[in-house]
Order: sequence, then structure tokens, then C-alpha cells
Amino acid sequence: MRHRFIVSLCIGGTLVLSACGANDQSRVDRRLQDVNVIDETNLSDVMLTVADPNEAVSYFRRSTNEKPDRIDLKRGLAASLVRAQRPTEAIPEWRKVIAMEGATNDDRVELADAQIRANDFDGARETLNTIPPTFETFKRYRLEAISADAAKDWKKADAFYETALGLTLTPAGVLNNWGYSKLTRGDFKGAERLLTDSIRQDPNVFTAKNNLVLARGAQRNYTLPVVPMDQTERAKLLHTLALTAIKQGDVKTGQALLKEAIATSPQHFEEATRSLRALEGKNG
Repeated sequence: MRHRFIVSLCIGGTLVLSACGANDQSRVDRRLQDVNVIDETNLSDVMLTVADPNEAVSYFRRSTNEKPDRIDLKRGLAASLVRAQRPTEAIPEWRKVIAMEGATNDDRVELADAQIRANDFDGARETLNTIPPTFETFKRYRLEAISADAAKDWKKADAFYETALGLTLTPAGVLNNWGYSKLTRGDFKGAERLLTDSIRQDPNVFTAKNNLVLARGAQRNYTLPVVPMDQTERAKLLHTLALTAIKQGDVKTGQALLKEAIATSPQHFEEATRSLRALEGKNG
């Protein structure tokens, strides 16, 4: 009898130990799974920020094939395609994201962004119209402004640019876009003012400097603006100014500016040299 009791205890103890072992293993598995999710999230963040864009596309495409129900991986694929300057491919991927449970208005904004990058302005407008007006973000209004620009709805564009400016702490890009919009409309004074503000906010953006030179040149003001620029930038801006002068019939001024651009450039300036030769050949 005593022997049977000991055997029962041993069997019972084995069962308890087995149960404890199973519980411990389950906890370990869960912890490992949590670690894997954290590691995967970190890897996704790296892929979306510092990795080569095309490598990121390959990573997220492989990941979405393995886990098709993960909306975060679908977002990563779509965003990586935009980073890789493949917006046409990104559009259907953003549409897949929007069709999934858990999609947000931010996802719709990203779809509109990809559509604008692919020059599908009608599609972008349709997408933006699906977003409620209560969803107010800087990127949404910046895209609304660009979309209105494409439709030549200047009143709406100005209103959206102004709203976007109020929603960002780094307004240089919006000011540059708005200034270029004014330039295309022929409002050169307005463009000059906005572009000067853009450069004041961020003196490192060459596009704004080039647009400012175009706005000044369109008013037959062929002097460079007083803004920060290195020698290479100065040469490029003189070249832009020269071409603007030539297009407006001020050929001698343009010729002089081309010579100055070539002399200013720290390296051989092929474009300016070619332009000058063509001009001298035509006049010769």
C-alpha cells in the first residue's frame, strides 16, 4: 500500500513537473515572439529610413508575401516604392493598404502623394476628396495646394498653401512650391517675395534660389539676388539668368552672363560653354 502511494506521488510529481515545464516553455516562446516582433519593427524602421530604397522594396515585398495580412508591411512596401521613385508601382500598393482593416486617413494622404508624383492629378483629387475636412495635417493641405495648382484654381491653391504654412515648423518647402506657383501664373513680384522667404528659412535649398533667379529674370532684373551661395551655385545661377535673358531677346546681356558663369565655375562648365558657342555661332 505504501509502495503504491509512493508510486502515485512520483507519477503526480512528474505530471506537475511536466505541466510546469510546458508553462515555462510557453512563456519563453511568447517572449521570443515578442523579441522577434520588436526586431522586425526595428528592421522595418531602418528599411524605411536609411536603407537603399530598392533593397527596402525587396525586403517588404518578400515580407508581405510571407505575411499578407500585416498592414504595416504593406505600408512599408508602398512607402519604399515611393522612396525608390517608383510612384506608379506604389499606387496599387497604397490602394491595397486602404482596402485593409486598420487603414487610416494618413494612408489616403500617402496614396494622393504617390498619385501626384505619378502626375495623376485627377486621381489625387478624387483621393483627397474622400478624406473628411476635419482631418487637418500639413501634408494633406500641401497636396491639396499642389492639386489645386495643377487645376489652375489659384484661389484654392493660395488658401491651401497658407493653411499648410500654419501647420509646419519648416516652411521653406511650402514657400518654394507657392513661389513657383506664382511664377507660373506670371505673378513675378509675388513669386520673388515667397522665394526670398523660402531661402531665408532654409538657405541650403538650391531649387528656391534658381526659382528666385527665374522670377527676377522674368522682370528683366539680371543681377543675382543677395542670398547665400557657393561658387558652383553662383555659376549655375548666372547660367539660368543668361538663358532667361536670351529667351527674352536680351542676347548681349545673356552672352555676357554666360561668359561670367564660365569664368565663375570652379570646374569646366559644359552646359554654359555649349550655350555660348551656339550663341556665338548664330551671331557670327
